[in-house]
This record gives sequence, structure tokens and C-alpha cells, in this order.
Amino acid sequence: MYAVVETSGHQFKVEQGSTVRVDRLKAEVGAEITFDRVLLVGGDEVAIGKPTVAEAKVVGTVVQHGRGPKIVALNFKRRKGYHRRVGFRAQFTDVRIERIEA
Repeated sequence: MYAVVETSGHQFKVEQGSTVRVDRLKAEVGAEITFDRVLLVGGDEVAIGKPTVAEAKVVGTVVQHGRGPKIVALNFKRRKGYHRRVGFRAQFTDVRIERIEA
């Protein structure tokens, strides 16, 4: 069984036992997270939501928090002596999917 959930404006295909990396969530490590915005539930039968599947939810556990690799942006204007370098590291949360309830 699998499901497509939406969180932080992104959609993720999840299966029971898999780990998914989402944008940083306000939850402690080991806390249980419930994703209510389930867009699709698949398996033997496929249920497509309009826009969400009624009474379906995905339950997961927070494994860890972290920061992704540094992304470097460089602003440069030729012949003017202007250059500016900016770095960014996105924060993430790893969630292990415990069960899909449909």
C-alpha cells in the first residue's frame, strides 16, 4: 500500500516502513506526526481525493532533524568590481512512515 501526501507545499509518495525527507517540522525526535492531507491512496484499489481522500491519514515518527548541503549563489557584475557570494542550507526532518490508514 502506498499514499501521496502533501506537506509544506510539496507532494511525497510514501510507503509503510519507508523514510521521507520533508521540510523542517516543529516536532521532537521520536514524536508521532500525522499527515492529514492525503491526495491518493493506492494498493489493491486506488482512491483519488477531490482534493483529499476523506478519513485517510498517514502516521509517521520523526527520526532526525538536519541541514542539507550548502547551495552557493554568486552575484557578479563584470568590469565593475562587484561580486557577492551567498550560501544557504535548507533544514529538513526525516520521517519514518509507520502506517497508512484509509
